Amino acid sequence: MVTKVDQPLAGIRVLDISQVMAGPFCCMLLGDMGADVIKIEPPKTGDSTRHSMGFRLKGEDSPGFLALNRNKRSITLNLKDEADREVLYALVKTADVVVENARPGVAARLGIDYDTLSAINPRLVYASISGFGQTGPWAQHPGFDLIAQATSGVLSSNGFPGMEPAKNSIAVADLGAGLFCTYGILSAIIGRQTSGKGQYIDASLLEAAMGLSIWETTEYWGTGKAPTPIGSANRMSAPYQAVLAKDGWFVIGAANQGLWLTFIKALGREELQDDPRYSTNAARVANRTELIGDLAGTLITRTKQEWIDLLLSVGVPAAPILDYGEAVVSEQAVARDMVQMIPHPVEGEFKALGFPVKMRGTPQEVRLPPPLLNQHNDEIRAELVAKGLLPATESAQ
Repeated sequence: MVTKVDQPLAGIRVLDISQVMAGPFCCMLLGDMGADVIKIEPPKTGDSTRHSMGFRLKGEDSPGFLALNRNKRSITLNLKDEADREVLYALVKTADVVVENARPGVAARLGIDYDTLSAINPRLVYASISGFGQTGPWAQHPGFDLIAQATSGVLSSNGFPGMEPAKNSIAVADLGAGLFCTYGILSAIIGRQTSGKGQYIDASLLEAAMGLSIWETTEYWGTGKAPTPIGSANRMSAPYQAVLAKDGWFVIGAANQGLWLTFIKALGREELQDDPRYSTNAARVANRTELIGDLAGTLITRTKQEWIDLLLSVGVPAAPILDYGEAVVSEQAVARDMVQMIPHPVEGEFKALGFPVKMRGTPQEVRLPPPLLNQHNDEIRAELVAKGLLPATESAQ
């Protein structure tokens, strides 16, 4: 096992019994911080994401799987099989965290639910991620990111007025659930230092999407009206959106009164402050469409970069709209190491996103590439045999 003792989660063992995105993302984040993550996969097929996406690099595993499963070891166990379940129970005795994302009730039927596993290891932090949570009338509904975006309100407020509903192209419910679950796990581990006991964490895609809907729910409760699509604009500030220059679109963020006054001075449009429709931020938000219309004639007179350079020179936030091909090679992304090359036994190496949070004292690193299916079976079983948790015959399987 490759480990680095000075990473913050060194010595923490995580059993990743999840698939696809939310759970694997959560466990990868824990692995990046030094946790020993053991990915427990179904025999033969493994995590279904291994076979997803319509393209490959060199090997059989999809780039989507590679992107979500670094810093993990893989073992296959058929959790419907009693002998394999005993291997899981042995692993639970050594574990700090279990993460699973089966539909509510499945873990209990398999005998791997929190009550069963916490009886084996009372210090266990057990996290379940599901579409709608473990309780409530929707608990048994199948849940995907799209479904959570639809039922949380997110889908209704995305896109442009009068057009078909637009899904956020980033999987905010899936990835949000993974992030919130990580937060819950780390909080439970800290709490365990005092209580000596683990606990159960119930995370869902629905609640993650709702939990991120800060401005939208605030607008609804404040006005009594459900938010509707407003394109790239902001619900609380104006002008704060994409605008059109001579050669295309760019974004501006005059998000408070001081920035607004600086912005209109830079444009040579100080008279706009005398218009009662635009004199305060609240008035500008209420009259956003008219405001952008009044600015359009000025903004169209220069190129995107000319406006960006001018606005940045006076302290008004402005930026180009980069596609992903441009974003990953931008000078800032490069300076912040947001693309890294990960070595892999089949791929040779592949590009992946870098660590989005920087740790100066205990920096993250890629200790392990995404595992091949069942790659660490012998290694993990041998560790359990060495601890006396499995009979010696197990190490030969």
